[in-house]
Amino acid sequence: MLEILQHLFALDIKWFVQEFGTAVYIVLFLVIFVETGLVAFPFLPGDSLLFTAGLFCKSGQLDLMLLLPLLFIAAIL
Repeated sequence: MLEILQHLFALDIKWFVQEFGTAVYIVLFLVIFVETGLVAFPFLPGDSLLFTAGLFCKSGQLDLMLLLPLLFIAAIL
């Protein structure tokens, strides 16, 4: 648990993607789905999360061709 917090505070997304693989994409999907689908949770950081995910796609840490349709489907559902 301490190791996860150290990487989280260091914003080491590359480590998260290597360690957790598709779980990163699932968490992104769930945050966007809950924020847009369930009106009770508009306080989630969806917009800033999208910008941050885009930056990590540009740096090569996340796959843009996987992320775009995934988040599109999450927003529509």
